[in-house]
Amino acid sequence: MSDAARKFVVGILLFLAAGTVVGWLYDRPVVGLMVAALLGLLWQVRQLLSFDRALRTGNFDDFRQGDGIWEQIFSRFQYENEKATRRKLGYRQLLREVRKSTNAMPDGAVILNSDNEIIASNRAAKQLAGIKRKKDRGQRVDNILRDPELTRLLHADDQSLTIEMVSPIDDGSWLNCRLVPYGGDQKLLLLRDVTERIRLSKMRRDFVANASHELRSPLTVIAGYLDSLADDDDMPADWSKPVAQMQAQAQRMRHILGEMLELSRLESAGTANADDAIDVSRLLEDARSAFEGHADVARILIDADPGAQLKGSAAEIETVIVNLLSNAIRFTPTDGEITLIWRADADGADLIVVDTGEGIDAEHIPRLTERFFRVDKGRARDKGGTGLGLAIVKHVLARYDAELSIDSEPDKGSEFRCHFPADRVVVTPPGSVS
Repeated sequence: MSDAARKFVVGILLFLAAGTVVGWLYDRPVVGLMVAALLGLLWQVRQLLSFDRALRTGNFDDFRQGDGIWEQIFSRFQYENEKATRRKLGYRQLLREVRKSTNAMPDGAVILNSDNEIIASNRAAKQLAGIKRKKDRGQRVDNILRDPELTRLLHADDQSLTIEMVSPIDDGSWLNCRLVPYGGDQKLLLLRDVTERIRLSKMRRDFVANASHELRSPLTVIAGYLDSLADDDDMPADWSKPVAQMQAQAQRMRHILGEMLELSRLESAGTANADDAIDVSRLLEDARSAFEGHADVARILIDADPGAQLKGSAAEIETVIVNLLSNAIRFTPTDGEITLIWRADADGADLIVVDTGEGIDAEHIPRLTERFFRVDKGRARDKGGTGLGLAIVKHVLARYDAELSIDSEPDKGSEFRCHFPADRVVVTPPGSVS
């Protein structure tokens, strides 16, 4: 207890004792005590009302001097008030500095609460997406930026997920959006202008598609003349080998152009439809039948769940299977083994191709899905590889919200796993399978 509080209590007790003594002199000690208590209460009420008036007016002259309890209360109040004022000024200064730094950012930044309502935003958010710092505060961001992909991003529990959407203030501009945790129950929506990258990507796709399409006609003519030469009985014998080589290269070029056109189509395509159910186990059997029995082909095994089906396009999933299987055949010796696996569970389904082939160094695995990338370029070319198969697989899987993971070690074989989400899988009870 402080000295002021101790003096206050002692003073009250002495005042009540004095009242009791005066009442006792008049043979009324209880009345004296009650009168003293009432007078003490009235005095404290008066001081309380004075302190309340001082709080409202800011005039504390009556409480600046002395060492009573009310003067101590004022001193404590003044100290805490000044401390809060200094802290408030510090926070305001910090807020101004943060606002200056965020306004200097080229990317838009929007702070959201747990209900996706806008708390604050920077200048770039207004320039890129039209979000106004004061007017839109408290509004749900998905009511301002109306895009299904943004809604999916806001409700997804995946910090690595990013989406691209058309700018709401300029149809010719594109924004990359990402959501990261910010504070306790807050999130930070980051907006980046990727218009130039989108335009360059579109130009590249258009160029590849147009060039591939235009090259098909002259290549067809060249291949036709080569076929005529090969069938001509009067062709000199020493021309046979060069013509056969040219035919093989022309066929290879046709295959490359076809895969380049397929890549261009996949890049511009959206999410695959989910109307048809695909019998993946049957596609695996068809793929094995197509390759089995050929020279230099390893043994192919199938471990498939016939009751699990996949929603999508059978032609696209067949492309995935054929590309992965042909890739495994290319690098697995004839005495090796390739296993095609198809299985489903509560988390989705996995299409897996496992081989006992040469394997891949860890440094090459991140680049396997790049266009025209070959681990062993000379060997891959001799065996007919184009370096586009895994790129096509990656783009097909992207249409199914699926992921490709690769696990491999040199001389121990490889595993290519395609994981499909649960909403793409249909599991039929065993008794219902025909």
